[in-house]
Amino acid sequence: MMQTNEHDTGTDHNGTVHSSTVHSSTVHRDTFYVDGRWVRSHSTQQVVVTNPATEGSLALVTLGDVTDVEAAVDAARLAAPGWARTPVSERAALLRAIAAELTARHEEIAQLETAEVGSPIGLSRRAHAGSPIYFFTSAADLIEQSEPDETILGATVLREPYGVVGAITPWNCPLHQSAAKIAPALAAGNTVVYKPSEVTPLGAYALTEAIDAAGLPPGVFNMVMGDGAAVGARIAGHPDVDLVSFTGSTRAGIQVATAAAATVKKVSLELGGKSPAVILPDAVLQPALEQALRSGFLNSGQTCMALTRILVDRTRLAEAEAVVREAVAAFVVGDPTDPHTDYGPLVSKAQQEHVEAYIRQGQQEGLRLLTGGPDRPAALSRGYYLPLTVFSDVPPHSALVTEEIFGPVLVIQAYDTVQDAVDLANRTPYGLCAGVWGATRSEAVEVARQLQAGQVFVNGAGFNPDVPFGGYKRSGIGREHGRYGLEEFQQVKGLVFADDGA
Repeated sequence: MMQTNEHDTGTDHNGTVHSSTVHSSTVHRDTFYVDGRWVRSHSTQQVVVTNPATEGSLALVTLGDVTDVEAAVDAARLAAPGWARTPVSERAALLRAIAAELTARHEEIAQLETAEVGSPIGLSRRAHAGSPIYFFTSAADLIEQSEPDETILGATVLREPYGVVGAITPWNCPLHQSAAKIAPALAAGNTVVYKPSEVTPLGAYALTEAIDAAGLPPGVFNMVMGDGAAVGARIAGHPDVDLVSFTGSTRAGIQVATAAAATVKKVSLELGGKSPAVILPDAVLQPALEQALRSGFLNSGQTCMALTRILVDRTRLAEAEAVVREAVAAFVVGDPTDPHTDYGPLVSKAQQEHVEAYIRQGQQEGLRLLTGGPDRPAALSRGYYLPLTVFSDVPPHSALVTEEIFGPVLVIQAYDTVQDAVDLANRTPYGLCAGVWGATRSEAVEVARQLQAGQVFVNGAGFNPDVPFGGYKRSGIGREHGRYGLEEFQQVKGLVFADDGA
C-alpha cells in the first residue's frame, strides 16, 4: 500500500465522508477521463476537498478503484501504437493547443489552486498556473528540435517511446508537477494514465478539461482520481504500464518502486529533500539569509526543494540570528487571496498537526527557538496556519535536521570550517537541492561541486525550468525538466548493420 504522512483525505478507513460540512454550493465531481470521454467512477468512496485558509468545503470528489485503473490502462495501451506513429509536428501542435487552453484559463486556475492548496495568489499565478503553460510549450519545442536518430560507427541509435506512462503526482505543486511529467511523456510519443493527488484534485480536473479541449486522440491521455493505496499501487504494478513517474515522499516512492519491481518497468522518482543553504564565511550575510529564508518558507515550506537547513560560520551565528529575526518578522502570513500575503496556510489539518509535532519535538529536545512556535498565529482565528519557525544552533543528529518536515520550520546550523560546512550539508540521506553563497562565483562553485545534490543554486540564483531537476541518494531516481526530462520518457534502440550494406 502506498501512503504518505502528508495526505488528509477527509475520509475514514471505510471511505465515509467526515470532518467537513458539505454545503449545498459545494462542487461535486464523480467522473474521470478515460478513452477520450468523461466516465463515472466504479467506486462510491468520496473525499471532501477543503479550503485550508477558511476550513470550508470546496468540493466532494468520488475516488476511483482498480476497475477504473484497468479501463484507463486498456485505453492507453490501445492508443499507444498510433500515438507513437503520429508525426512529431502533429504531437507538438497538440501540446501547443493544450498550452493555449491553459493560457485562456490562467487566472481561473490560479484562483482555484489558491483555494485548494492555500498558496498565495502570486505564487499560484507563477507556479501553479504559469508553469504548466511553459512545460507544454517547451515540450513541443524540444521534441521538434530533437534529433531522433544518432549514428555511431556505422550503427544507428533510435529514440522511441516506452508505451504507457503512469504519472502519479503530489498535492503541494499539483499542476507544476503534473505538467512536468505529462507534457514530455506525450511529446515523446507515450500515452498517459494520470493519478493526481486526491487532496488537491480540482486543478487536475481543470488540466484534464484543457487537454480534452485540445483534441488529443482517444486513449492518449487518461485521468483517474484515487488514493495511493488502491489506485496508485495498481498503476505502479500494472503489467501494461511501461514506465512510472512519481513525485512524493521518499517513503511512498519506495512503495511505488516495490510495486513496480514485479514487472521490471522503469521507475522515475522525484522524492523528498532536506536541502542545505551554505553561506560561506565571506558572503554578504543579509541578502543570502533573506534568499535562503524565502526558499525555505516557499509555499509554507511545502516544497521538496526548500532550503530548510541554513549553514553559517560560527563566528557569525549571532549576527545571522539577528538578521533572521528581523527578516521573519517582516514576512506576512495570512489570507492567500491577498496579494500582499507572503505565506498562506498548510494544505490540511493533518499536515498542520504533522508539522506542529516537529516543532514541539524541537522544544522537547531543548533546541533554541529563534522565531515562531507550535501555535497558530493569534491574528488568524481559522485556517491551517502555523507561524514561520526557526530553531538555531541545531545539532546534526536532531530529527529537525535529518527528516523532511514539509512545513515552515527551518534550522540554523553553525560550522567551524568550510570543509565542516560541506560535511554538514551532505550529512543527510537526501540530496535534492542546495544553495551556496560566496564572496565570488568561483568560491561558491568550488563548494557547490562538493555537495551531493542534483541541483545547486549559486549566489541566489532562482529556479530554472530548463535545467535537469532530480536527486542524489534517497531524493530520487531520474531527472525532470528540459531536454533531460524529455529523454526520461524515451528508450534507445541500436540498429547494427552488416558490412555488406545489403
